[in-house]
Amino acid sequence: MSNKKNVMVFIESRAGKIAEVSLELLGAARDLAGKLGVQVEAVAIGHDLKNELTVLGHYGCQRVYYINDERLAFFSSVPYAKTVVNTIKAHNPGIVLFGATTMGRDVAPRVASALKCGLTADCTDLKIGEHQIKDKTYKNTLLQIRPAFGGNIIATIVSPESVPSMATVREGVMKMITPNPDAAVEIINEACTIADNDFLTEVLEVINEEKAVNLKAAQIIVSAGMGASDPEAIELARTLAAALCGELGCSRPVVDSGILDKDHQVGQTGITVRPNLYIACGISG
Repeated sequence: MSNKKNVMVFIESRAGKIAEVSLELLGAARDLAGKLGVQVEAVAIGHDLKNELTVLGHYGCQRVYYINDERLAFFSSVPYAKTVVNTIKAHNPGIVLFGATTMGRDVAPRVASALKCGLTADCTDLKIGEHQIKDKTYKNTLLQIRPAFGGNIIATIVSPESVPSMATVREGVMKMITPNPDAAVEIINEACTIADNDFLTEVLEVINEEKAVNLKAAQIIVSAGMGASDPEAIELARTLAAALCGELGCSRPVVDSGILDKDHQVGQTGITVRPNLYIACGISG
């Protein structure tokens, strides 16, 4: 095993299936690792996931540390965070990536706090570059790029003295690479060392609620802004989207005004989309 500081991805699973955002991050991790001359690793937590983990190799992961425990079948903040902390301490990656999901946004800050390292949330791009502070130049530094001030500016954030550098990345931002079905991943089973008293809650029932709209997968989107936000205009946009076999999207002000829910929001502060056709109605900018 290389002693270089590899790039690690936190693997999310939902209902026993690997989350798409984790596969997207593996592609980004592969690009970063290629520039650094290191490998792509992952940490996966759950129960009876081993068969699902083989797909990670298809997306560029070379090694996954798998913590299998029946108590970890459902997400729990403290046990998951402590498990990730233990894995990072044991294997010392240089970069750790999380999805900017409900789970990732819960786990990543706890891990960063425990390790006393930097964390940039909701990144839309990641690069490897140089950064200079006074007379000192840091090479091969993770450049963490994200929108700030309501999406009005794009900020590049660095934490060159923080090991590991950590970031959460929004779903749909990183394009999923074409899988290689011949690529294999090394699955390393690791013991769960979390005590029973770290499990502060018990899951009694899981109720899955479907999203009102799946903009991430939509090939055609008709999006409404405040210039087309009255009931009649929204209905026209909805009708057009249906006629084109597309989905209805909207801008942030439409969501902020309570006209449509956040599942419809397109943009840097909403859902990153890649449709073949995007029709903007009454949207400035």
